[in-house]
Amino acid sequence: MADAKTPAKKYYLGTGRRKTAVARVRLAEGNGKIEINGRGLDDYFTEVKDRRAVLGPLQLAEMSNRLDLLVRVHGGGFTGQAGAICQGIARALKNMFGLDTAGAATAAPSEDGVDTGAGGLAKRLRESGFLTRDSRMKERKKYGRKGARKSFQFSKR
Repeated sequence: MADAKTPAKKYYLGTGRRKTAVARVRLAEGNGKIEINGRGLDDYFTEVKDRRAVLGPLQLAEMSNRLDLLVRVHGGGFTGQAGAICQGIARALKNMFGLDTAGAATAAPSEDGVDTGAGGLAKRLRESGFLTRDSRMKERKKYGRKGARKSFQFSKR
């Protein structure tokens, strides 16, 4: 007998990075469930600003209740992880609609001058800063000093 297989879910992948945090995001059609390292969004992030950072790209795309998120994140602190997840979600959304940002820049708006297509989504994600990698990293400690910049007190005599 042949077993009736349920059709496999189609996942869209995105990787986000912030400071030393790396997030691997999987998007799938669903009902809005968000799971980060096996925990819910409210359990994982206690601060409201971190939750808003995670939900930002979804709210911009108006897909908060239509997509399931499965996120694996490691490294960094909570705020860095939230920023990494934000970028990963934005990249996964871009992959979901089969967009490239170069094509989005040349996409023509409709007659009334409003971008309503999927190309408009990539442009909105780019303009909102969700696709941009924040390259600021912690500066390394230098030898002969107390930290990256701080030095010992200088005495001329």
